[in-house]
Amino acid sequence: MKRIGYIRVSTEEQNEAWQEVIMEQLDASKVFIEKLSGKDSNRPQLKTMLDYVCEGDTVVVESYSRLARSTKDLLSIVDELSSKGVQFISQKENIDTTTPQGRLMLTIFAGLAQFKRECMLEWQLEGIAIAKAEGKYKGRQTIRVDMKQFGGVYQEWKAGAITARKAMGTLGIKPNAFYRRVKEYESSKGAPPVL
Repeated sequence: MKRIGYIRVSTEEQNEAWQEVIMEQLDASKVFIEKLSGKDSNRPQLKTMLDYVCEGDTVVVESYSRLARSTKDLLSIVDELSSKGVQFISQKENIDTTTPQGRLMLTIFAGLAQFKRECMLEWQLEGIAIAKAEGKYKGRQTIRVDMKQFGGVYQEWKAGAITARKAMGTLGIKPNAFYRRVKEYESSKGAPPVL
């Protein structure tokens, strides 16, 4: 009967120290630390933690948002824990699945968080629509690349004469734009990419 902590921060640069303090307060004997976005369902430390826990254990988190980012994801994880006889405690929201009230609060809080995210997305889309109607929103600007220059740089890169980073710098484009144009260029069998 152990308390197992799970900590998640979205990027390598974010600091997990606060969550570590919470884990100490909650007497977690083992802690799994993840440095990935919660939107990524394929989180290695989460999977390892779910495989590690066993009947009688309790998983503790600073906030349920550290464990999941959607109602569906959260309830799925808690269901998986429950099927193994593992309880769940979220310190921030004071949720404890050993009680009916805790289970109810978990569902309510998760639903509210999902509702808030969906409202924010809706407001963002409404804002964009208003800005477009007023002529203030231009959207993503197309990056223009000189066709002949791209072909020459592409040939140098493929021959190993320059790195991809150097090719991007020469063309003045970012990785996603560079590789998109490479794909277009190769699919057209050497013809310059269509912009």
